[in-house]
Amino acid sequence: MQRLRGVSQELVMVVQRAIQITDVDFGVVEGVRSVERQRELVAKGASQTMKSKHLVGEAVDLVAYIGPRISWELALYDEIAEAMRAAANNINVSIRWGAAWHIRNICEYAGTTEQAMTDYIDYRRMQGRRPFIDAPHFELSEP
Repeated sequence: MQRLRGVSQELVMVVQRAIQITDVDFGVVEGVRSVERQRELVAKGASQTMKSKHLVGEAVDLVAYIGPRISWELALYDEIAEAMRAAANNINVSIRWGAAWHIRNICEYAGTTEQAMTDYIDYRRMQGRRPFIDAPHFELSEP
Protein backbone atom coordinates (compact mmCIF):
# COMPACT_ATOMS: atom_id res chain seq x y z
CA MET A 1 0.00 0.00 0.00
CA GLN A 2 2.92 2.38 0.62
CA ARG A 3 3.88 2.08 -3.04
CA LEU A 4 0.44 3.40 -3.97
CA ARG A 5 1.03 6.65 -2.10
CA GLY A 6 0.43 9.54 -4.49
CA VAL A 7 -1.28 7.33 -7.11
CA SER A 8 -4.68 8.47 -8.41
CA GLN A 9 -7.48 7.25 -6.15
CA GLU A 10 -9.27 5.70 -9.15
CA LEU A 11 -6.24 3.58 -10.02
CA VAL A 12 -5.73 2.61 -6.36
CA MET A 13 -9.33 1.40 -6.29
CA VAL A 14 -8.77 -0.66 -9.45
CA VAL A 15 -5.64 -2.30 -8.01
CA GLN A 16 -7.37 -3.03 -4.70
CA ARG A 17 -10.37 -4.59 -6.44
CA ALA A 18 -8.19 -6.60 -8.84
CA ILE A 19 -6.25 -8.27 -6.01
CA GLN A 20 -9.57 -9.37 -4.52
CA ILE A 21 -10.81 -11.06 -7.70
CA THR A 22 -7.70 -12.69 -9.15
CA ASP A 23 -6.20 -16.07 -8.28
CA VAL A 24 -2.73 -14.65 -8.97
CA ASP A 25 -1.11 -12.99 -5.99
CA PHE A 26 0.50 -9.71 -6.95
CA GLY A 27 2.02 -6.61 -5.44
CA VAL A 28 2.86 -3.09 -6.49
CA VAL A 29 6.46 -2.59 -7.60
CA GLU A 30 6.15 1.09 -8.36
CA GLY A 31 3.58 3.84 -8.42
CA VAL A 32 4.73 7.45 -8.52
CA ARG A 33 8.25 7.98 -9.91
CA SER A 34 10.65 10.87 -9.70
CA VAL A 35 11.98 12.44 -12.88
CA GLU A 36 15.43 11.10 -11.99
CA ARG A 37 14.09 7.53 -11.69
CA GLN A 38 12.29 7.88 -15.02
CA ARG A 39 15.50 9.10 -16.70
CA GLU A 40 17.32 6.07 -15.30
CA LEU A 41 14.69 3.68 -16.66
CA VAL A 42 14.70 5.32 -20.09
CA ALA A 43 18.51 5.10 -20.19
CA LYS A 44 18.30 1.36 -19.37
CA GLY A 45 15.60 0.78 -21.99
CA ALA A 46 13.08 -0.26 -19.34
CA SER A 47 10.89 2.71 -20.31
CA GLN A 48 10.58 4.51 -23.60
CA THR A 49 9.37 7.95 -22.60
CA MET A 50 9.98 10.85 -20.28
CA LYS A 51 6.22 11.51 -20.45
CA SER A 52 5.43 8.51 -18.24
CA LYS A 53 2.16 8.53 -16.36
CA HIS A 54 4.15 7.33 -13.34
CA LEU A 55 5.38 10.91 -12.98
CA VAL A 56 1.85 12.15 -12.27
CA GLY A 57 0.50 9.20 -10.29
CA GLU A 58 -1.53 7.70 -13.12
CA ALA A 59 0.38 4.43 -13.55
CA VAL A 60 1.44 1.38 -11.57
CA ASP A 61 3.76 -1.53 -12.19
CA LEU A 62 2.63 -4.79 -10.65
CA VAL A 63 4.55 -7.99 -9.92
CA ALA A 64 3.19 -11.53 -9.75
CA TYR A 65 4.07 -13.91 -6.95
CA ILE A 66 4.10 -17.69 -6.89
CA GLY A 67 4.32 -18.36 -3.19
CA PRO A 68 7.14 -16.20 -1.87
CA ARG A 69 8.93 -15.79 -5.21
CA ILE A 70 8.49 -13.16 -7.90
CA SER A 71 7.50 -14.51 -11.29
CA TRP A 72 7.76 -12.83 -14.69
CA GLU A 73 5.78 -15.53 -16.55
CA LEU A 74 3.60 -13.72 -19.08
CA ALA A 75 0.65 -16.03 -18.50
CA LEU A 76 0.39 -14.71 -14.93
CA TYR A 77 0.31 -11.14 -16.20
CA ASP A 78 -2.49 -12.05 -18.61
CA GLU A 79 -4.48 -13.16 -15.57
CA ILE A 80 -3.60 -10.00 -13.64
CA ALA A 81 -4.61 -7.95 -16.69
CA GLU A 82 -7.97 -9.75 -16.80
CA ALA A 83 -8.51 -8.86 -13.13
CA MET A 84 -7.44 -5.25 -13.71
CA ARG A 85 -9.83 -5.04 -16.67
CA ALA A 86 -12.71 -6.47 -14.64
CA ALA A 87 -11.95 -4.15 -11.72
CA ALA A 88 -11.72 -1.12 -14.01
CA ASN A 89 -15.06 -2.07 -15.57
CA ASN A 90 -16.62 -2.38 -12.10
CA ILE A 91 -15.38 1.07 -11.14
CA ASN A 92 -15.96 2.58 -14.61
CA VAL A 93 -12.33 3.57 -15.16
CA SER A 94 -10.44 3.36 -18.47
CA ILE A 95 -7.04 1.67 -18.32
CA ARG A 96 -4.26 0.89 -20.77
CA TRP A 97 -2.12 -2.22 -20.39
CA GLY A 98 1.59 -2.18 -21.22
CA ALA A 99 1.37 -5.43 -23.17
CA ALA A 100 -1.27 -4.05 -25.53
CA TRP A 101 -0.27 -0.42 -26.10
CA HIS A 102 -2.35 -0.18 -29.27
CA ILE A 103 -5.59 -0.45 -27.24
CA ARG A 104 -6.40 2.81 -25.48
CA ASN A 105 -8.85 1.18 -23.05
CA ILE A 106 -8.42 -2.54 -22.43
CA CYS A 107 -11.95 -2.60 -20.97
CA GLU A 108 -13.37 -2.08 -24.47
CA TYR A 109 -11.40 -4.92 -26.06
CA ALA A 110 -13.70 -7.84 -26.95
CA GLY A 111 -11.13 -10.64 -26.71
CA THR A 112 -8.95 -11.93 -23.90
CA THR A 113 -5.97 -9.97 -22.66
CA GLU A 114 -3.76 -12.73 -24.07
CA GLN A 115 -5.28 -12.05 -27.51
CA ALA A 116 -4.76 -8.32 -26.99
CA MET A 117 -1.05 -8.87 -26.39
CA THR A 118 -0.77 -11.12 -29.45
CA ASP A 119 -2.60 -8.51 -31.56
CA TYR A 120 -0.17 -5.84 -30.33
CA ILE A 121 2.85 -7.97 -31.25
CA ASP A 122 1.41 -8.62 -34.72
CA TYR A 123 0.55 -4.93 -35.16
CA ARG A 124 4.10 -3.80 -34.32
CA ARG A 125 5.68 -6.42 -36.56
CA MET A 126 3.46 -5.33 -39.47
CA GLN A 127 4.86 -1.84 -38.90
CA GLY A 128 8.39 -3.26 -39.01
CA ARG A 129 8.81 -2.24 -35.37
CA ARG A 130 9.77 -4.24 -32.35
CA PRO A 131 7.01 -4.67 -29.73
CA PHE A 132 7.64 -3.15 -26.29
CA ILE A 133 5.96 -5.59 -23.92
CA ASP A 134 5.58 -4.09 -20.45
CA ALA A 135 3.09 -6.59 -18.99
CA PRO A 136 3.42 -5.36 -15.37
CA HIS A 137 2.39 -1.81 -16.39
CA PHE A 138 -1.12 -0.37 -16.10
CA GLU A 139 -2.11 3.27 -16.53
CA LEU A 140 -5.19 5.42 -16.56
CA SER A 141 -6.41 6.22 -20.04
CA GLU A 142 -8.89 8.57 -21.61
CA PRO A 143 -12.19 6.81 -22.37
